[in-house]
Amino acid sequence: MNIFFLKPVEAVCPVCTFAVGTGVGFTRLIGIDDTITGVWIGGLIISSGLWMADFVRKKNWQIPFPEFLSIMLMTLFVIPSLYWTKMIGFSDNLFLGIDKMIFGIIAGSLIFFLGVGVDKFLRKVNHNKVFIYYQKVIIPVLLLSITSLILFLII
Repeated sequence: MNIFFLKPVEAVCPVCTFAVGTGVGFTRLIGIDDTITGVWIGGLIISSGLWMADFVRKKNWQIPFPEFLSIMLMTLFVIPSLYWTKMIGFSDNLFLGIDKMIFGIIAGSLIFFLGVGVDKFLRKVNHNKVFIYYQKVIIPVLLLSITSLILFLII
């Protein structure tokens, strides 16, 4: 998939963004592995980026590739901050040869995109209607939670 030709997507709502952000804070608070925390940070980056792209689109600002640029901007806000606060960059904090937090961020980003895709697919199957209320929130958060559980069992 070429990231320069992403299709416009509907933004993820603020409730989902808040839920992902809460997940990040909670995992760090109780000492869960950085890989799992990274999963939630990755979800937060994508959620915030899609939310910002929707805001840009609603304002009719003529910015090319708003999803890509918004996600990159959110990534630029998060990754250096994690480095400067010494949450990433330790050679003894690796999973499969990659920094645990970075690995989790990549996994969480991909899983969140999958969740958005599953929601769109289900809506399409159901004639542009949701199967359950808050489906747009439930599916990505559920997939992030399942990913976290799997990583918890592996690590």
